[in-house]
Amino acid sequence: MKGNRYTLSAFAFCIALSIYIRAGFTQDTTDASSSDRRFIHLALQGWNAEVKFGQLAAEKGSSDDVKQFGQKIVDDHTRLGGEMKMIAQQENIEVPAEITRKDKALEEKLRSLSGDAFDRAFIQAMVRDHRKDLSEFQKEAGSGNETSLRHAASQGAQVIGEHLQIAEQMAQVHGVRMDKASEND
Repeated sequence: MKGNRYTLSAFAFCIALSIYIRAGFTQDTTDASSSDRRFIHLALQGWNAEVKFGQLAAEKGSSDDVKQFGQKIVDDHTRLGGEMKMIAQQENIEVPAEITRKDKALEEKLRSLSGDAFDRAFIQAMVRDHRKDLSEFQKEAGSGNETSLRHAASQGAQVIGEHLQIAEQMAQVHGVRMDKASEND
């Protein structure tokens, strides 16, 4: 009787261990899913755009805080974009060189503005974009398949959150209203 109890216990332990191991492997897979691949592509496109917008702000901003924030965006997005590009290459994901049509239109708009009008449009765009991006990065950090991508998305979410705080503070200082209409532009 004692031998059967140990045999059953060992058998139950093996089954539990097998379930535990399988559960661990399914939650921490290293293959990028189609949603991971899409996230990487869109994140890199967005970072390319943010770098362009930051460069414009560093050059055209009429206030020091806009110029400094523009340079911070360039520096941070270039560094994080480099990490994301390495992941894209490891996963054989094409790295986009261009930005979206919507971002091209915003770039054109910003290029056409100067002075306070530029600063206000830039700040408004940064608040809007960083709010949207923060949500997407947090989602990927929490539910992405690929381990290094989840880590990069988590780091990206921290930086984007910091940028959002700065942009929202600048919006208050510069009197930029962020209503629903401006967020849908």
